[in-house]
Amino acid sequence: MIRSWHLGDDRQSLVLASFDDRLPEAVYWGPALPTGENLETLSAAALADVTGGMVDRNAGLSLCPEASESFPGQTGLTARNASGTPLMPSFRFESEAASEHGLTLVFADNSLDLSLVFDLVLTPETSLLKLQTRLESANEITVDWLAAPVLPVPAHTGEMIEFSGRWCAEFLNHRLPFAPGSRVRDNRTGRTDHAHFPGLVVCNAGTSNTAGEAFAFHYGWSGGHKMVAEELADGRRQVQFGHATASLASGRHFVSAPLYATYSATGFNGAAVRFQRHVRDHVVQGARTPRPVHYNCWEAVYFKHDLDELKAIASQAADLGAERFVLDDGWFGRRDDDTSSLGDWVIDKRKYPDGLTPLIDHIKALGMEFGIWFEPEMVNEDSDLCRAHPDWVLGHADQIRGRQQLVLDMSRQEVRDYLYTHIADVLKNNDIGYIKWDHNRILPVVDARQAEGFYELVDRLRSDFPAVEIESCSSGGGRIDFGVLERTHRVWLSDSNDALERQRIQHDAALFLPASATGSHVGPRHCHTSGRTLDIRLRAWTAAQRHMGFEMDPRELTEAEAETLRNVTSWWKANRDWMMQADILRLDSADPAVIAEQQLAGDGSRFVAFAALTRPSDQILPRPLRLTGLDPQGRYRLSLVNRDEAPRLSRGAPLLKHQDLEASGQYLMSHGLTLPWRFPETVWVVEGERL
Repeated sequence: MIRSWHLGDDRQSLVLASFDDRLPEAVYWGPALPTGENLETLSAAALADVTGGMVDRNAGLSLCPEASESFPGQTGLTARNASGTPLMPSFRFESEAASEHGLTLVFADNSLDLSLVFDLVLTPETSLLKLQTRLESANEITVDWLAAPVLPVPAHTGEMIEFSGRWCAEFLNHRLPFAPGSRVRDNRTGRTDHAHFPGLVVCNAGTSNTAGEAFAFHYGWSGGHKMVAEELADGRRQVQFGHATASLASGRHFVSAPLYATYSATGFNGAAVRFQRHVRDHVVQGARTPRPVHYNCWEAVYFKHDLDELKAIASQAADLGAERFVLDDGWFGRRDDDTSSLGDWVIDKRKYPDGLTPLIDHIKALGMEFGIWFEPEMVNEDSDLCRAHPDWVLGHADQIRGRQQLVLDMSRQEVRDYLYTHIADVLKNNDIGYIKWDHNRILPVVDARQAEGFYELVDRLRSDFPAVEIESCSSGGGRIDFGVLERTHRVWLSDSNDALERQRIQHDAALFLPASATGSHVGPRHCHTSGRTLDIRLRAWTAAQRHMGFEMDPRELTEAEAETLRNVTSWWKANRDWMMQADILRLDSADPAVIAEQQLAGDGSRFVAFAALTRPSDQILPRPLRLTGLDPQGRYRLSLVNRDEAPRLSRGAPLLKHQDLEASGQYLMSHGLTLPWRFPETVWVVEGERL
């Protein structure tokens, strides 16, 4: 007997089949199937043969591959009973419940009093699958591994793209062959981490940003995670995501984080746009519009807080166009450096004898919103909190410190209550509209309860202070995932304000993140994290590609630099309403020295293209830059926004250098734009509108 189900739209189809009431398998995932496809026939056709050297029936590559089936690869569940004996459930169909866009399938092993539930949803607006596994037990058990619903990828996909990184170099992608055996990434840092973004893209060898097939995954979880991409000896392939090894506890109810997945027939951009739209429209809740221009004072003053100096800096930031002033680390306890006071969330009366009110009043009078920095999950040994409650520290006493700090045990209700009380007190007594929530070290142990405790605290604060926006920061991009974005309004992509590094990081992060939820700031002339000295035009236009802000000392700017920053900020404000709702399309540049993208309005009426020359090109003249996503028959008018930045060595007369261009979408996508010659470390900005 075959039971079959279909989740699909006009872009993709996922077909599941249960054979003889065993756990369901994804027998098809790919381009949308035509209406009327016989699912039972399709399911039967997907059954593979058996030959010599094999067991008599292929173990199902189900949504949770079972050890009891003698599955020859990574199983989807590893569990033990109270005495430590491994459990080997054999689940059978119990029930199903369908909604307009989703499906819940329940399977049980009654001999072990276990139920396995799959919650499967396809969001129609974004064509993104959201898949989750739940395990229910009548008895106390220990779960060592529970995968989100497991999906196969077809044999014709020859490559995978996975992500690594480090501080100030997030979202490094690696394109690898999908080879026999297992590719395992086990992130045991206790947070999403710079080195382990929980994403994967499986593709063909020829897949590019604009063409080819891609199967893309993201595990929406802010704790440690594990990813397995495996090719079995029989040629079948599976992708598993779940919580990190040893991160689950004993209990009776277990649930994976959501696995988000999608199939694209139009290259990486097809998948990227679905992730971007889903984050913007379905994950992030209640983000302020229009998105305000940030000013963060960290790289201007660090821990040296002087009220008059901060007022002067705020006035200059407002003159440059800032709309939200963020007071970073150093306002609480006796926080003169990073060795003390984390956990003591009371205003430092030495620096602010009258509290924060005088500074906030000044900032509000300038027309800006006031924001403030917290790092709630951390504690310094030199703090009143640690002296009073050393037992609240996570891990053993002689653990290695990280940035002079320890981690609070967020699984403890009294810890969460303490943090809520002190953060809420600051919010209640001050006119604060924004929190930068930091997290500056890995955890000493991997424990899902740590991330769950963080979620509970943020949810409580969001419920009681709904007007306060929150940004997730973790030494930059150390906690970026859809789980944290469900509770915050944007992420701080990287601590690097080096615009060249930012170009690459922003480009690769756009596979998953929209502009509206990605913070990007104009850093100082001399970058504090790379040592490079970069032109204000490169720094400003790079920040203008995402949610824009500043993070330099405005007093260092020359008048010419200040005027450039004002102009770019004014341009961003004039365009932010549509840009923050636009799709980021990564462009396939014919010049590897060029990082280029196109932000296309949802209705296709307008776009802006950014082309950054990050180093000298191998050829002397710019290669044409082909656009994407346009109507081939449509007519477009294009203008070079910053044509006045053309250097004197650009001696020719390319049309865009002197006047607007009108051309068809077909021409722009097939031949592309001929841009003027320019120096390295510069950005051309091209606006386009459909006529």
